[in-house]
Amino acid sequence: MAPPERFEWFRDAVADHVMPVSLSTDRVQDFHAEVSALDLGPVQLSAITYSPVLSRRTPAHVRQGDPEQYQLALVTGGAFRIDQRDNQAVISGDLVLTDTSRPSEGWSGDERATALILQIPRAVLPLRRDRVDRMVARRIRADQGTGAILGDFLGSVHARGPHCEPAELAGLGSVALDLATACLARQLGCPDTAPAEARAQEMYRRVTRFIDNNLGDPDLTPRAVAERHNISLRTLHSLFSDHPLSVAARIRQGRLERAYADLGRREFAGEPVQTIAARWGFSSATSFSRAFREHYGTTPTERRAAGTRPSGIARDVEKSRTPRTETPGSTI
Repeated sequence: MAPPERFEWFRDAVADHVMPVSLSTDRVQDFHAEVSALDLGPVQLSAITYSPVLSRRTPAHVRQGDPEQYQLALVTGGAFRIDQRDNQAVISGDLVLTDTSRPSEGWSGDERATALILQIPRAVLPLRRDRVDRMVARRIRADQGTGAILGDFLGSVHARGPHCEPAELAGLGSVALDLATACLARQLGCPDTAPAEARAQEMYRRVTRFIDNNLGDPDLTPRAVAERHNISLRTLHSLFSDHPLSVAARIRQGRLERAYADLGRREFAGEPVQTIAARWGFSSATSFSRAFREHYGTTPTERRAAGTRPSGIARDVEKSRTPRTETPGSTI
């Protein structure tokens, strides 16, 4: 890419994939930028290096598009100045929090800036917004306490995360969210103020990730899930009380969905249906066939026949298959 075109690419990439913002630079002729991102489930970690840039996010930009995120940046190279909510900070080697839902202005100084940015959807941060708002555009030290632990962790994830499996990355995202929450709560002087509802939501996410990663275990039951997370069976059921499926139904549906997918794959066409059922935790072929028919309105054998036909025929058949709604009281 020719040097003058690099800045246009960078400006368009930020506007299209991050959020609407106005960018300008006096280094158009030798502009340099590198951007990468890791999907960590509940959060995303981006790494960015770029030549000096002035950024402005106006109220019009916010109205045009808002990812509704807090962005916690660790400035690892150069310096970065940020203005937001009447706060101003110049950050170098430390952390700073910004809110995509509010206007802001930033400047990266006279040299290239490098940063790791943890993008946190506002809905998953278990701290009250009016409290978190106090921290925007304020320096958070990254050389001591939870700030240092968080900074080291983000650096490690950035370096080694690309070699991890998706399930591992999701787990790392949960850890990153916990560390960010602890860091911000400590800065606010209220490390124990995360509301019970938010803690319950995070526990629900952990439980469902555990279920999804262990569907093939025939011993995966509500009691086993509760014991694995050191909570009572009653507490586990209460976590699912505001969701469409009970914990048992969540396990059952997850297993059926995995089996349904495998039955449609050509590479498994030679495997007995019972083998596929056992792979996803069903110990009885009869109970699997009955559950499958109740959920999908077809038999496993019919699903396999439809899935292994040529793609056009398979699509015609599958259009008539609508999974039945699972009821919260269903059992495994």
